[in-house]
Amino acid sequence: MSEIRRREFIRLLGAAAAAWPRAARAQQPDRVRRIGVLMGIADDLEGQARIAVFRRALQALGWSEGRNVQFIYRWSGGDVARARQFAKELLDLRSDVILANSSPVAAAVRETTRTTPTVFVQVSDPVTAGVVQSLARPGGNLTGFTNFEPSMASKWLELVKGIAPNIRRIAYLFNPNTAPLLYARAVETAAPLLSIKPFAAEVRNADEMEGVIEQFAREPDSALLVLPDSSRRRTVDQSLRSLPGTACRRSIRSDTSSQAAA
Repeated sequence: MSEIRRREFIRLLGAAAAAWPRAARAQQPDRVRRIGVLMGIADDLEGQARIAVFRRALQALGWSEGRNVQFIYRWSGGDVARARQFAKELLDLRSDVILANSSPVAAAVRETTRTTPTVFVQVSDPVTAGVVQSLARPGGNLTGFTNFEPSMASKWLELVKGIAPNIRRIAYLFNPNTAPLLYARAVETAAPLLSIKPFAAEVRNADEMEGVIEQFAREPDSALLVLPDSSRRRTVDQSLRSLPGTACRRSIRSDTSSQAAA
């Protein structure tokens, strides 16, 4: 994740903390509230760093673990089925409010409860996904933030062209089960304007991704574009390291995961 995107995410988490209902903050300090945190990424150093920022922001607002709040963490790692399972677990554990990180996670929470207050972050298109009714009036029990902008796809392609002007083909990697498809549509629209032929590469696991990367890395005048997705960055890094050095040098990677992250 770039430093700019990291700062954006930190600001989102801080804003999510500030969105905590005023009525809840006014409760007596001996009333311990349960915050269910459902992350769409892996439980690694980067994920823990994001959680630490969220906890510090809440603490600044008077919510301290062990005094008036309890955190319940679940990590889906980009697995849609696990996101649904963990959403149910958080409700069974009587979470008072849920923080949902990523589009699949927010959708899973939406499917599981229509009453528990939920704040989402890193959701690509909450209206199309059915998470909220509109950006101005979310309705229901979910509200939150989106920091994805489909028009960025043209900037990614311009960056690739700037790095390697001879690029004529680009494969954009995405998991159809979890990735925001609005980026795929934006790539398809923007690529011909730069004389680039786009190829959709659906990858659902590391093995499929490695095969696509290996094939495209050996083609002349080709590039790889990794669309934002949960836990995508780690999988790409592992796949690239497994390839022969010459193949890696022939590939251009534009890692846009939030991920990616978020």
